[in-house]
Amino acid sequence: MDGIVLLREDHATVEKLFKKFEKTDDDAHKERRSIADQVIEELTAHAWIEEQIFYPAAREGAPDTTDHVLESIEEHHAVVWMLSELKDMPPTDERFKAKMSVLMENVRHHVEEEEKDWFPEVRKALGRKRLVELGEQMQKAKQKAPRDPLAVPSATHA
Repeated sequence: MDGIVLLREDHATVEKLFKKFEKTDDDAHKERRSIADQVIEELTAHAWIEEQIFYPAAREGAPDTTDHVLESIEEHHAVVWMLSELKDMPPTDERFKAKMSVLMENVRHHVEEEEKDWFPEVRKALGRKRLVELGEQMQKAKQKAPRDPLAVPSATHA
């Protein structure tokens, strides 16, 4: 599988979870917790494979995208810290829904920039063969990706 296609599929999976969360009632605490846990798992693995495999390959193969990569890492930093806070926050906490809303806004912004501005440049620079290699690498790595958001490298970038 093409690495960009894999990342887009991850984006679509998370967006479906966001929409599901947005449709929940305020008293649906168990459902919100379950959805948030799925979001945490998906985004943690996604950020980890991007930072470990995709971003370094993009920087090497498409040096003009270095600023995008650095900005993305900073966006990941904010997201993984929100994920770590959500992980330990009871869904009954009055801030749970608000924190999830801010997370969704941040992730949607990040996804839009990647998909519209950045992925086309990377696709052009790396080509199909290299993207398929990266996709296979990322697919394997995703199985072993950490489940703790603070294990993502960007979590410690200050």
